[in-house]
Amino acid sequence: MTLPDARVNKNLQGPGLRAQVQRIGGYLAGMIMPNIGAFIAWGLITALFIKTGWLPNATFAQLVDPMLYYLLPLLIGYTGGRMVHAQRGAVIGAIASAGVIIGGLPNVPEFTGGTPMFLGAMIMGPLAAFILKLFDKAVDGKIPSGFEMLVDNFSLGIIGLLLVLVGVVGVGPILAVIVGFLGAGVQILVNAGLLPLASIFVEPAKVLFLNNAINHGIFTPLAAIDVQTAGKSILFMVESNPGAGLGLLLAFMFFGPKSLRPATPGAIIIHFFGGIHEIYFPYVLMKPIMILATIAGSMSGLFVATWLNAGLVAAASPGSIIAYFLVTPPNGYVAMIATVATATIVSFVVASALLKFGRGQDDTDSAVADDTVTTMGHDLLATPGASAVAGPGTINGADIKRVVIACDAGMGSSVMVASQMKKRLSPYGVQVTHTPVDSIPADAQVVLTQDGLVNRATATAPHAVVVPFANYMGDPSFERVETAVKEHRLLSATGLGAPTGDAPQTSAAPEASAAPKKRKKTLDAGVLPRGNVRLGLQARDKEDAIRQAGAVLVSGGAADPGYIDGMLARELQTSTFLGAGVSIPHGTNEARAHIKAAALGFLQFPGGIDWDGQTAYVVIPIASNSDEHIGILSALASTLADKTKSEKLRTVTSVDEVLDLLTPEEEE
Repeated sequence: MTLPDARVNKNLQGPGLRAQVQRIGGYLAGMIMPNIGAFIAWGLITALFIKTGWLPNATFAQLVDPMLYYLLPLLIGYTGGRMVHAQRGAVIGAIASAGVIIGGLPNVPEFTGGTPMFLGAMIMGPLAAFILKLFDKAVDGKIPSGFEMLVDNFSLGIIGLLLVLVGVVGVGPILAVIVGFLGAGVQILVNAGLLPLASIFVEPAKVLFLNNAINHGIFTPLAAIDVQTAGKSILFMVESNPGAGLGLLLAFMFFGPKSLRPATPGAIIIHFFGGIHEIYFPYVLMKPIMILATIAGSMSGLFVATWLNAGLVAAASPGSIIAYFLVTPPNGYVAMIATVATATIVSFVVASALLKFGRGQDDTDSAVADDTVTTMGHDLLATPGASAVAGPGTINGADIKRVVIACDAGMGSSVMVASQMKKRLSPYGVQVTHTPVDSIPADAQVVLTQDGLVNRATATAPHAVVVPFANYMGDPSFERVETAVKEHRLLSATGLGAPTGDAPQTSAAPEASAAPKKRKKTLDAGVLPRGNVRLGLQARDKEDAIRQAGAVLVSGGAADPGYIDGMLARELQTSTFLGAGVSIPHGTNEARAHIKAAALGFLQFPGGIDWDGQTAYVVIPIASNSDEHIGILSALASTLADKTKSEKLRTVTSVDEVLDLLTPEEEE
C-alpha cells in the first residue's frame, strides 16, 4: 500500500519546526505504544467488572484502581527511562515515577481524590534516566577496577532516592494541581456544552503526532476520575473518535488524487478497525487545509455525544471501532454509534467539498512547481564556476574527515549506505560511521540521510552539511560526496562547486598496493540462522510481507510481537526499499525496546511485491541493538553491486546458497 508523501508540501517544513514537534510526539508515543496491551487489559477489566460494567464483580473490580494509578504509570516511566539509558535508565525511570505517583495520591491507598500520573511518568521517567546517563558519563573510566558494580548499583540507588523524594514532595503535587485546573476547565466546557471546541486544538496536535500525549497524558487521567463518580466519561472520546479520520479517508478514496485512490481502502481498514490514526496524518500534511474536515467532524461528533450523554468506561486504546464497542457501557451503544457516525459524515462532506468532489484532482499541484524550482536550484549550484569559497552550508572536500550515515534507527539503511561509502572514501582517509538520526555525533562534518529525515538531521547536527539521498544503492549523492573529497571541491546539500586552488592534479584515487586476497568469514549463525531463511513465499502486499518478515524475527526469539508494529510505523516515515529488488524493513528507534537479540531474516518472494512503486523480490528484516548484523549487510551491499549475484538472490533455491551469498569476506 502506497501512502501519500507529506513532503510534497514544502511550506510545512519550515526551519525544522515540524520535524522537532514530530520528534517529540514520536518520543512520547514511544513511551505509550509498547504498553498499549496493558491499557487494553485495564480497559477490558473496567468495562467488564465495575458497577456499570457488563459483568459487575466487586472482587475483580478491585484491580481497576491499582492498575490505573500504579501499574500503567510505572510501565510508562520504565519504558521512557529505557529509551534514554537502556536498562539502567528503565530501572531509575520506574523509581522516579513511583515518586510522582505517590505525590499525586493524597489519600493513599484509597485513591479517592488522586490523579493518575501518566503525564508525570512521561516527564520523570526520561528525566531520571537522563540524569543517571550524565552521571555514568562523568565517571566513565574513573572507577577503580573491581568497584564498578558497587558504584553502578549505589549510584542508581542514591540518585533514584533523591528523585523519588522530589517526585513525592514536588513534581507529583504540582502536576496534580495542574491536572486539577485542567479538569476544572474541562468541566466548565462540558457544563456549558462547549467541549466540542477542544477539537480546534486537538486535531491539529494529532496530525503533529502528539495524539498519544494528548489522549493518555491529559484526557485519560481526567476521564478516569469521571468514571469513579459517573461510571463513564465523554473525555475518552475527545481524541480517540475514529469517525473524523474515516470521513477524511473516504473523501480521498472517492474524490482525491487518482494516484492515491487505490491505496486508501487499505488505509481505511488500518485506521477504523486497527485504530492506527497515524495512517491518515500524511493525507492532511500533504494538503493542510484538510485539517478543517477533521476538526468539523470531531467537533460535530462531540456535539452529538454531549447531547446524547455518550461516554466510555475506559480508554479506547487503540482508537478503533472495535475498541469503542468493547469499552462502551451496556446502555450507551446508540449514543456511541451516533457520535462516530456523525463525525464520519461531517468530515466526509467537508473533505469532499475541499477536494471539489474530484474535479481537477489529477496528480499535479503547486508542489510540482516547488519541486521544479528546487531542481533548478540544484542544477545552478552544480554549475562549474560556482564559488570555491566555503560558506554556510558548504564544506571543502579537502577538509572532510568524518562522514556519518543517518537513518531513523541506525540499524538498516544506514548500515548499507555506510558499507558503500567506506569503500568509496577510505582510500582518502575519511572515517565513515552510521547512527540513528537523533544521535548524530558532534564531530560529524557531512551527514548523508534519506530525503524524509533531512529536517531531523539538520536539527540534530546544525553544524554539518546534510546531504539527502533517495536511493540506497548508487544514489548520485554518493558520487557527489566522493567527488568533493577526491577533487577538493566545495560540497553543499545539493551540489558541487568548482575545484579549490589546492585541488590535486589528478582525480585518481591514491595509489594502493595490489589488492589483498580475500576469503569468506565464518557466518555468524546466531545473526542469520538457517531457520530465518524462507524461500518461495507469496504476499498480498507490502504490509503482508512486512508482517511475515517480522514474524520470522519473533518466531526466532529476536523480538517480541510489538516490534512488527514498529516495522510498519518505520515504513510510514520513509521506504526501506534499497533497490535491486531488495527491501530491509526494520523498526523505528523507539521500537528497539522490543528487540531481544540481534538477528536478520531472508524472505524470498519470486513473484515480487509492489513496494512503493518498486518491485521487491527479497525482504531482509533486521532486529539489532548492536553491530552484529553489519558484516552480513556489508556482504549484501557487495552482492547487490554485482548484477549477476543480485539476480541470483531472486532465484536461489537452497538455504546454503543464500548463506554463501551473504557471508562477508575478510583479507587473508
